[in-house]
This record gives sequence, C-alpha cells and structure tokens, in this order.
Amino acid sequence: MALLKLIQIEFFKLRRRKFLWMMMFSALIMPFLSYLLFKYAWSTGGDPVQFYKWSAFGLTLFIVLPVVLGILSSMLMYNENQYDMLKQIWIVPVSKMRYFFSKFFVVLIYSICFMIVTALGSVIFSILLDDLALDWHNTLFLIRKCLEIGIITAFAMLPILAIATTQNGYILPVSITLVYAFLGSIIVSINMYIHPLSSMALIVARNGDIPGLNDTQVISIPLAFFSIFVWGIGSVLLANVALARRK
Repeated sequence: MALLKLIQIEFFKLRRRKFLWMMMFSALIMPFLSYLLFKYAWSTGGDPVQFYKWSAFGLTLFIVLPVVLGILSSMLMYNENQYDMLKQIWIVPVSKMRYFFSKFFVVLIYSICFMIVTALGSVIFSILLDDLALDWHNTLFLIRKCLEIGIITAFAMLPILAIATTQNGYILPVSITLVYAFLGSIIVSINMYIHPLSSMALIVARNGDIPGLNDTQVISIPLAFFSIFVWGIGSVLLANVALARRK
C-alpha cells in the first residue's frame, strides 16, 4: 500500500506538467510519417504488418520511446533534486527503494500509455490508406505487440533511471539516454544480447512475425530476458547506493 501511495503522489506531482502531454504527442509522429510515406512514395502491397513495422515497430521501438522514457526518468529525479526535497522525503520516512520503484512504475505506466496511443494512431492512419486489408486479427496483433513494447521497454530503461538518481541535473542523463538509444539500435545488428533495448527488440520479434528484424541471428528468448534482468539488477543496486548517499 505504501508503494501505491507513492505512485499516486508521483502522478499528482506530474499532472500539471505540460511536457508530459507534449511527449505523449510524439507517439503519433511515426504513424503520421508512415502514412505519408506509404501514401505518396511506397506501397504496402496490402499487408498491414508492413505499415505497422514503420509506424510502431521501427524507430518508435528503438529511438522514440526510449528517448521519451529517458527524458521522463531524468525529469522525475530532477524535480526532487531541484527543490532539495529528498531530505524531507527521508524524514517521513520513505524507503529509498520504494521511492525508486515508485518512479519506475510511473515510467512503466507512461510507457504503456505511449504505445497504446501509437497503436491507436497506427490504426487510424492505416484506415486512411486505400490498399490495406485491415481486419481484427491484424489490429489485435498490433495492440499486443505495442503492449509488449510498452512493458519491456520500461524495464530496458532501468539503467537510465538509475543513472538519473546519481545526478542533480538532467543534462547528463538525457545525453546518456540519446547515446543509449542509438547504441541499442546499432548493436541490434551485431549482438542482440549485449544491450537491453536490442534484447527487447528480439523478444518482441521472437516469432519472426515482424519482417526485417533479427532475421539473421540465432534467437534465444531466455538469454534476451536474462540480459534485461542482469542490467535491471545492476541498475537497482546502483540506485540503492546513489540514494543511500543522498542525505
């Protein structure tokens, strides 16, 4: 119950933050650009998955969502540091790990909402295309994959949330977020088990049902989960040490 109370407080603090709504709007960027691409330049050949690959399973998966979550993580930690509120929080007292996981669950819920908006935007813009054979099977496939991306990406971003706990500002965590996201998209073609984001992509495309993703590598889903788990445990330990030093 204490953790739920902390999560509720986090949302109360964020409800008037305009940047949250601006970042949520970015969930529609790739569906809109995909619509323009397939409307005026390419053809889907009637296959909705080809459209979804660009609108939700491409740059949104590797770049847009990780960058948005990295910025959110940095801002969540920056708010308390900016007004020196941690001393008051520790006096209450609040468990440092509960404090950290309350931030994580905010990131998790935001990530799921972001991908739901992406899924809805993809469906709406795909309806505007004339050559797509849309049906419930493809729509449910899109929603299921978007929910998977929203959940797993939040765990893959734990290292950025942990780094944010070690900093008083937000510039360095945001900068590291950009490097982290682009590195994940680069490493995916070399070894998908080194970076949490590339492991996340492997899990999402585990059945080979997203064309062009991880077609050339041997797939081990347990190893991909293990990679995210190891990075997650390391991140929690780092956050625990960093918060313990903040008096």
